[in-house]
Parts: sequence; C-alpha cells; structure tokens
Amino acid sequence: MDLIDSHAHIDVSDFDGDREAMLERARSAGVGTLLAIGNGPEVEKLGVAVPFAEQYGWIYAAMGIHPHEAQHATDAHYAEMDRLAQNPRVIAWGEIGLDYHYDHSPRPIQAQVFRRQLDQARAGKRPIVIHCREAWADCLKILDEHWRTSGLGGIFHCFAGTLEEARIGMEMGFLISFAGNVTYPKAQHLRDVAREIPLDRLLVETDAPYLSPEPLRKQKVNEPALVVHVAAAVASIKNISLEEVDRLTTENARRFFRWR
Repeated sequence: MDLIDSHAHIDVSDFDGDREAMLERARSAGVGTLLAIGNGPEVEKLGVAVPFAEQYGWIYAAMGIHPHEAQHATDAHYAEMDRLAQNPRVIAWGEIGLDYHYDHSPRPIQAQVFRRQLDQARAGKRPIVIHCREAWADCLKILDEHWRTSGLGGIFHCFAGTLEEARIGMEMGFLISFAGNVTYPKAQHLRDVAREIPLDRLLVETDAPYLSPEPLRKQKVNEPALVVHVAAAVASIKNISLEEVDRLTTENARRFFRWR
C-alpha cells in the first residue's frame, strides 16, 4: 500500500519515547506519505513539523496558528510563518480556522487571526488545512469572502460537518478528509456524508495522537500506522476495496499538491 496520512501531529510528547519506532510502524503499515502539522502558540513551535520533513523524504510539513491559540498571536508569529513559508518542505498553511466548541480564544479574535493567515497563505501560494468545529456558518462565510478567489483550495481536516457544508467547500476547491471518528458506532451521520463525497475529493488521516479508530479506540495514543483502519472504514462505506481507497486517496493528494 501507499497510503497518505493527510494530518498527524508527530512532534507531540506522546511520541517522545517511541517516535522512531512509531514512524517505522507507519512505513510498515503502508503509509507512503505523511503531512505533519505544526501549531503554536509559542513562536518556536510553529515550525516543529519542519525538521521531520527535512529529515524524511516521505514527510511534508504544514504550519499555522490553531484557533484555540488565536488569542496568543503576535506579529512575531506572523513573521515566523512568513519565514517558514519560504521552505519548500512546508506545503500547507494549517491547521487554521474556527472552534466554537471550546472557545479557548474569543470568537472575534479567532476570526481575525483566521483572516490574517488566509492573507498570508494566499501571498505564500499555499493551500490551507481547516479546523472547524461548530462554526461552519462563519467559517464558510470567511472562506467565501477571503479565500475562494485564491484558487488554492485546501483540506477540511477531520471533517464532521454536513453534506451541504462539504459541498460548499468542494465548490471552493477543498478536499474532504476523514479521521478515526468515521469508525465510531455513533457516527452514522458522518458515514452518511462520507458515502456521498465523490471519490476524487476524499482523503484519510489519523489526526494522531487523537481519535484512535475502532477497534483500537481505547488505545490512548493514535498513530499514523492506524490510518489503514480509517481507509478500511471508507472502503466499507463506499463499497469498494481497501486497495481502491489507497489508490484514490493517494492520487487525490498527489494531484492536489502537484507531487510527481
């Protein structure tokens, strides 16, 4: 297999004692490419994914200020992201967006930081990775006003919205990425959405170390090797083979990011 884990946080302390082995397990499980996500709030943490991308040819990096941390954003953060965007191994801006479930940062500040990063991503010619939780109306409005015309598109990471929200995003050039929660017994609504997403717009991810898929949900730490369980769930939902999901999602990512 040549699966792509389109979203994983491999820098986190959960992997400090096991990181090399974790990456080897991913390769052994058939993960051919991984998009490692770097988020603040500290300026020095925005680029935490970059060393992995520079060390391993199969890993790429993203960076951005998560909506949880929006209230901590400073000019130094924005300057650091502009600097990181000069690195060819940094292929996306994210994860960025809005989160109204936890409201760790005030909503107006989340929106302000979101819009400013959209401006930066447009200037840096990078697609974006969107985190949106219970904020779809505002998120889609901001994307329509500040991003649609960029032509750069992006990824709706760990998608948990409605089919209509997914369709609006796809009209703006977004791919829809499903994570381990698509395997959960109570997530039938999410499987219903996944069933309707066109095969050429699908991605799979782990969001490691979070959201371990069934049947390993009680496992405390998720990891990229487990993306195969997400892919298998999507295969069942779409009534196609795991090999076909592997091929299609890999082609989708390679086409989107213009990888050879």
